[in-house]
Amino acid sequence: MENWAQIRILRKEGLSIRKIASTVGCAKKTVERALASNTPPAYQQRESQANAFTRVEPRVRQILQATPDLAATVIAQRIGWQGSMSWFRENLRKIRPEYKPHDPVDILKHLPGEQIQCDLMFPAGGINDGYSTPAAFPVLVMVASYSRFMAARVLPTKTTGDLVAGMWHLLEHHFQAVPQHLLWDHESGIGQKRLTDQVVSFSGTLGTRVKQAPPRDPETKGIVERHNRYLETSFFPGRHFDDPHDAQSQLDEWIEQVANRRKHATLKERPVDRWEIEREAMRGLPPCAPTVGLHTQLRLPRNYYVTVDTNRYSVNPKAIGRLVTVKADLETVRVVDNTSLVLATHARNWGRNQVITDAKHLEMAKCMRQELARPVQLSQGVEQADLSVYDGLTR
Repeated sequence: MENWAQIRILRKEGLSIRKIASTVGCAKKTVERALASNTPPAYQQRESQANAFTRVEPRVRQILQATPDLAATVIAQRIGWQGSMSWFRENLRKIRPEYKPHDPVDILKHLPGEQIQCDLMFPAGGINDGYSTPAAFPVLVMVASYSRFMAARVLPTKTTGDLVAGMWHLLEHHFQAVPQHLLWDHESGIGQKRLTDQVVSFSGTLGTRVKQAPPRDPETKGIVERHNRYLETSFFPGRHFDDPHDAQSQLDEWIEQVANRRKHATLKERPVDRWEIEREAMRGLPPCAPTVGLHTQLRLPRNYYVTVDTNRYSVNPKAIGRLVTVKADLETVRVVDNTSLVLATHARNWGRNQVITDAKHLEMAKCMRQELARPVQLSQGVEQADLSVYDGLTR
């Protein structure tokens, strides 16, 4: 095709057929055919030659018509294939899509302030838990659908309390606004057949709905899924984290300086610029913060420790035998009694099977044991028996 165009250009410049043939490096008859044709030459495709697969292809197609997802090994067995299985699979992959049902996808339009998509991702190789042990900490990723403005939070677990605490942290400190609804998949901590009670309470306090994407419909929350892949390929590879707090610090800086300030490939705008428009369309934060984190009630045992996510935390031993309430958010573990008296406060530990002890609790328990070990002294006013009574009886 390039020779055809060059020949016609040289002819327009007044060159002879012989000179054109010499310049292009072809025969004079080729030049004459190119000048006689007003369209570029079309190359005829070679007819596919018959091979071992083409001879059994009609039978393969008949099987695919009935069961398009049937395994290649089963199809090969049913048609009596004796050749190479890799060759059979290669040819089967070319024709199988013709028999699979098509699932059309609509282009979704998102209005400002309408939706924030939420999802969990797990970095490959995990995050150091602070004890030189990689752990599979989940990362909560939230993306405003209209602006693509993103925020993320490393969580200790994917339990309901931590998921709700993570959502509130990002809404309060990064988005500083509330959308019409939050979109989740069917994450167990959010709810399977119905939303968990804590999620419903969180939704009511914020005055927003928590929606769940339909099953087997990944396009519904495709925006946050693509941001998950963005983190997997552009942030986590090649980075070292001393602990989850170091990972969070690096993540916040990268999202603020890079992710939200880049020109989006599809929108051709920066998320941080579109976010200014979207935030105006959202509602403000509620006047009262929602109840978040883990809440459990138990009777304090003799060892005066409570357990939160495999870790044990000491409590004032004077509360042994009393009902106490354990409250754990992303940063702190607190224990209170039924009068809201604080019995223990600890920084939340992200390790596994750790024992966290307050020195004051340890000393108090020691004093209580020493007090119980002291011998009981008899009172000085104990009545003495009058032995003279027995002397009178013997007379």
